[in-house]
Amino acid sequence: MNPTLHQLIADYGLWAVLAGTFLEGESVVVLAGFLAHQRLLRLPDVMLCAFAGSFAADQLLFYLGRRYREHRYVARVRAQPAFGKALDLVERYPHGFILTLRFLYGLRTVGPVALGVSQVPALRFLVLNAVAAAIWALCFSVLGYAFGQTIESMLGRLHGAETKLAVALAIGALIALAYHLYARRRRK
Repeated sequence: MNPTLHQLIADYGLWAVLAGTFLEGESVVVLAGFLAHQRLLRLPDVMLCAFAGSFAADQLLFYLGRRYREHRYVARVRAQPAFGKALDLVERYPHGFILTLRFLYGLRTVGPVALGVSQVPALRFLVLNAVAAAIWALCFSVLGYAFGQTIESMLGRLHGAETKLAVALAIGALIALAYHLYARRRRK
């Protein structure tokens, strides 16, 4: 028996959120927030998975930077142009950098490694990383949920899991594109 798309989302959606936030981020959480609005996922569960994936990824990268400063992976990250910028921001504004890291385009991967290489104490990073991950998960989950409300009021009640997923993917793609264009414009 073939499972329906609705059943696949219900069974594996939260795992996808956890993995997606561990690897990527915003668009996954916005999409999951939209799916929560469509009652395919529960919003508190989406927030918790988004928090856990984001928190765990940054903790892992921090400890890689801290423990393996001379390892080739860390050396490759350190060679990226964004690493110097991240390290400079860490030295000037360590607390602010940790709290805003998830919102800074281009520093998502190199930022935690730079923090690991820096003199920021591990316990301080752990606490501030938890606070930042919670704020980030809440913001993007609610953003996706609010988009669901907006789209539903514009298009009427959506029917069928395929329609819901297609609209959610389109919204996610538009948000990712807008974010990419905004970040590219800021870099210039």
